[in-house]
Parts: sequence; structure tokens; C-alpha cells
Amino acid sequence: MKPFESKIWLATPTMHGDEMKYVQKAYDTNWMSTVGENINEVERIAAEKAEMKYAVALSCCTAALHLCVKAAGERLYGRPPVSHGALEGKRVFCSDMTFDATLNPVVYEGGIPVFIDTEADSWNMDPVALEKAFELYPDVKLVVSAELYGFPGRIDLIRDICKKHGALLIEDAAEATGATVFGKQCGSFGDYSAVSYNGNKIITGSSGGCLLTNNIEVANKARKWSTQARENAPWYQHEEVGYNYRMSNVIAGVVRGQYSYLEEHIARKKAVYERYRDGLKGLPLQMNPITDGTEPNFWLSCMIIDRDAMCKQVRDDASALYQKEPKKTCPTEILETLAKYNAEGRPIWKPMHMQPMYRMHEFITRSGSGRAMTNAYIEGGVYDVGADIFERGLCLPSDIKMTAEEQDQIIEIVKSCFV
Repeated sequence: MKPFESKIWLATPTMHGDEMKYVQKAYDTNWMSTVGENINEVERIAAEKAEMKYAVALSCCTAALHLCVKAAGERLYGRPPVSHGALEGKRVFCSDMTFDATLNPVVYEGGIPVFIDTEADSWNMDPVALEKAFELYPDVKLVVSAELYGFPGRIDLIRDICKKHGALLIEDAAEATGATVFGKQCGSFGDYSAVSYNGNKIITGSSGGCLLTNNIEVANKARKWSTQARENAPWYQHEEVGYNYRMSNVIAGVVRGQYSYLEEHIARKKAVYERYRDGLKGLPLQMNPITDGTEPNFWLSCMIIDRDAMCKQVRDDASALYQKEPKKTCPTEILETLAKYNAEGRPIWKPMHMQPMYRMHEFITRSGSGRAMTNAYIEGGVYDVGADIFERGLCLPSDIKMTAEEQDQIIEIVKSCFV
């Protein structure tokens, strides 16, 4: 096989032309800043699509998550002094296998992340481990749960556990726009939720995100905070800390033009996933699990290699090595082979409890509290599900502009690693 002439990417924006119509309108009317019709329409559409009452358009999903955390903290503990965050010294239960943007806002507000292990059957926060966490720390009142790669787990059970224990739920639906759980949209389960329009997401604005809520007071607070918390006065009056987080009307034009193609993008992502599933059938691997009652948006197609088909692989904080064995492979070999053919894959998210900055934080599994360990597997079972998935998993090229012929070659490349 020859390398691809043009690089096959993990996921890139898919544009349609309508986006420019709204960007041009912002330009022609000179509404280029953080107010305008495009922003208003994005907030209306985002709330409607996510089945929530209100949306606040922001510069990125991390900003949305930050304001979710700030709103939750102030609701739980009151407004803090200027020198403190809203969660100062408070534990917060957080998804473990996710991008660090899910929980960094907890740290922004002075909170202490406690990581909840991953459910093997869904790759999302484990409801059993969450219950164990509440047994250990019944005073915790906030949970931040992310939905991985557009394949949701039982966020409905996570929500019910939070209600049972009197805790608020922040739903990080950055990767799950358009996915559903028992027919209910992801982004609608949290007391506060966030979605992303980053450049590689299912729909994009190049950047941007929305905070979602059913509480008009929270929506209004978030809008105020996102524009430097300016008070309603004829001069610049400030009574609390604010942020420069508002979405621009130009970016909003792109997002506005993308929303009408959400269902088309999901259908095309699903076709990519199913082509991988069928083409890789018979190999000792599994694709992203689809939880009963859920309909993913199929954002990234991922795979996990069966344990007995793994060759020897070691990783430190910056590099990886492997030893080739007949009929066995590992994520490192597959990713290096894809790169050799000019195709982009990616490792599964490295769990937060394994990250250098969070290694000393508590990590709770189904069996209780634990720490990051060098091996996720012991004879007879897995004691650290997130670490095990990270060790054996990878994200495949999932760009919806990839042709069937190109994807067939990707499949052959993966097959070649098992020889």
C-alpha cells in the first residue's frame, strides 16, 4: 500500500456554505463583536436542540464549564470572597477518563477533584463507583460527568444518584451534541450542561460553546460573568470577578450555519463507525460500546484490543515503546503505522488520575478508593478500568470527508498490525 497523498485526519470541520451567509451578514451589518443576531439565534437553536430552556453562547466549551462550576458553587456555598473560588476546599466527583477541560474549571474555583472510575460497558463514569464515592464522602454536593467520544453511558442513572444524595450535576456534553439516552438529548440531564463547537466537533464554529440550563437566573448570571461582570450602571461598575468569555457574532454565524447539518453529520459519522465495525470483524478487538437505550452521535470511532492480543507495550509520560509479537499488536504500533501511511489516529484519553498534576488526588473504583498504578489488570479482573482502556485503546481516523475507499485502506492498515 502507498501512503495517502492527502492526509487522512482524525476529524476536521465539514462546511456547507450556509455558514458564510451568516458570517457575511455580521460583516455587512458591522455586528462583529459579542452581540448580534447570530448570537441570539445560536442561543435559541442550541437550547431547542438540547431540550433545555436557556443557552448562553460563549467563547469555548471550557468557558461554559467554568461558568457551570461557578454557578453550582455559588448555589451550594454562596458567593465567595474575591480572593477565593466558589468551591474553595470542597471535594467534587469528576469523570476520570476524559479531556482535562472537563475538570480544570473545578480547580479554577478552588475545588478538589476526586476521580470516579470508568464503566467498562460504556467507557463513561461508572454509576456503581459513584455510589461508592458517596458512601465514602456523603458531604460532596457536586458531580461533573463527561460523555466520551459521542457514545453516552447512563447519564440518567448518574443524574438519579446525584438527586438521591442531594448533589448537583454538571454534564459535559462537549463530545455528545445530538446523542440521546432513552430519546432524551445529551446536554439535558445536568442541572448545568455544556456543549462544544471546537474545530473537530460534530458541528463547529472553529471555536465556541454554550452553557445550557433551565434556570433563567443562572443564564442571566452567566451572561453577566462572561462580559466582565459589569453592573447595570452608566459607568463601568464591578462588584464581582468577571471574564471575557462571550462568543463573537462572527463565530456565532458559523455555528448558526452548522446546526441545520447536525443530523446529516451524525448519519455520516455513523456510517464511518459501521464501516469500521464490519471491516474489522473477526479481529481480536472491540469498537466503542453502545449502551442499551442510547443513540450515539458517533463523533469518534475508537477500538480496544483484546487483552490476549496485546503485544508488550510500555509508556512513560512522553513516549511509548513496544515489542512486536506475531498476531499481536498494541495502540502504539497501530498509531505509528497509520502515521507512516499519512493518517491520523489518537490514543484514548489518558485518565486524569494518571496525569502528573492529579496523581495524588483520590481515585474511586467500584471496590473503593485507590491510586494510579502501573498495571491496570490483575489476574481474574480489572481493578482500574480507565487505565485498562487507555492501555489497549485508540481513536481511528473518523473524518466524514474520508471516502469509503480511503477508509477501506485504513482498515487494511489496522489488519496488517495483527499479522
